[in-house]
Amino acid sequence: MGFVGLLFWLVLFVLCWPLALLALVMWPIVWLLTLPFRLIGLSVEAVFALLKAILFLPARMLGGRDSR
Repeated sequence: MGFVGLLFWLVLFVLCWPLALLALVMWPIVWLLTLPFRLIGLSVEAVFALLKAILFLPARMLGGRDSR
């Protein structure tokens, strides 16, 4: 979120402080609710990286150039 998020929250606090305080209180709850989805996304990304490594293993063993 960083500086832009802080700036947005400060503007919201000046314009409508009850909504800003509600957002401040609700942010940890939203973060906890989205945590399982982020963990699933991380796991799916790891599975795809493993599949890519397995599929490209024969080419790497035969001396294929590195794609990086």
